[in-house]
Amino acid sequence: MRRRPVRYTFWLARTGAAPKSFSLPVWVPLALLFGLLLWTGVNLYLWNRTAELRNLQLRLADLSQQARQLTLQLEAEKTRNNRLSNQAQATLKSLETLEAEINRLRERAGLPKIRLVPTRSGPPAKGEGGGEPASLEQVWAGIERQIREYGEKLGDLEPALAETLRREAAIPSGVPMAFYDRITSTFGYRANPFGHGFEFHNGLDLAAPYGTPVYAAAPGAVVSAGWNGVFGLAVEIDHGYGYRTLYGHLSRIEVRVGDQLEKGDLVGRVGSTGRSSGPHLHYTVFRAGVAVDPGPYVFE
Repeated sequence: MRRRPVRYTFWLARTGAAPKSFSLPVWVPLALLFGLLLWTGVNLYLWNRTAELRNLQLRLADLSQQARQLTLQLEAEKTRNNRLSNQAQATLKSLETLEAEINRLRERAGLPKIRLVPTRSGPPAKGEGGGEPASLEQVWAGIERQIREYGEKLGDLEPALAETLRREAAIPSGVPMAFYDRITSTFGYRANPFGHGFEFHNGLDLAAPYGTPVYAAAPGAVVSAGWNGVFGLAVEIDHGYGYRTLYGHLSRIEVRVGDQLEKGDLVGRVGSTGRSSGPHLHYTVFRAGVAVDPGPYVFE
């Protein structure tokens, strides 16, 4: 005997009306239950995915903010590095200028030139032959090392330069009086102003009013101050390094033997003592005991 399919019968009752009934196969409630479970699962899945997406969006926003901050930091560091690099280059240029000045002074002192600042043709930059560009730390370390070397070289230079400056200061220079009217006799042979023929004149005669101040042409010690034959009242100064000067025909002497003079100190005053034809200064420069032309020392 064939079995009838199982069905569920539902009754709906309403007040004032006859009850109604309907029947459904057994699979319909099961299908509804399955559909409800499926709908609930799908909604739970979508809710979880939405929450994950929201979390990802928040995380992405946070990372984006961090990226902006890092970009700003990198830009600031790049600006700082550029500034330091420019400062380093400016310092190197200053050191090169200082090196040139030191070498100029060393040359005056009779010392050989030095090379402290490295040439700019160092190892090639990255991408131009495999060399790595120097870091700022390396640049500054090199500058500090060069500054220390400069200090050592300057220590070596000081005594030699001081000696050179003393030697240069001992060279008579400039007109040894406040002013003068004209040159009446130069160095060399001249017509004898007191007779016939020619005579050798070992100095320079500068005509000036009686009493005009006469000054030392360089630092030195007075070795003679008084009457000196044809030069009348005269002063002789030893400047060292083989240089001496003589100031003749003075009307008055303002120094004594042994006095230590500086360049420009008052020696005496113009006169016409000794073998003289009028008020003037006879000025002689001796080098290694020999009278030389004072012209280059006075006018150069």
